Amino acid sequence: LGYNTKNGERGANLTGGQRQRIAIARALLGNPKILILDEATSSLDTESERRFQQNLARISRDRTTFIIAHRLSTVRNADSILVLDQGLIAERGTHSELMAEKGLYYHLAQQQLDL
Repeated sequence: LGYNTKNGERGANLTGGQRQRIAIARALLGNPKILILDEATSSLDTESERRFQQNLARISRDRTTFIIAHRLSTVRNADSILVLDQGLIAERGTHSELMAEKGLYYHLAQQQLDL
């Protein structure tokens, strides 16, 4: 398979994860100063998500990056995490700060992360 491979209208022959990886690559191609990743790993398999996490710091370097995610593993290393509850900011801090508060983020982390 190469660059000229036909993949159907709007990527119909691609998996959700393949479409998501292409969308991330397209977003990075323009080298934007602000990068918004909305559920960027939702369709990725475990290995692709792991590789994405490993490269996230490099991807975010020299740009403002907003990451919207339900998976806390995606935002765990962020400089600042905003926790929303019913559309309002309920908590704000780093992973360590939010874990120490033992609030909403802490309880979500207990459910999702291997702590």
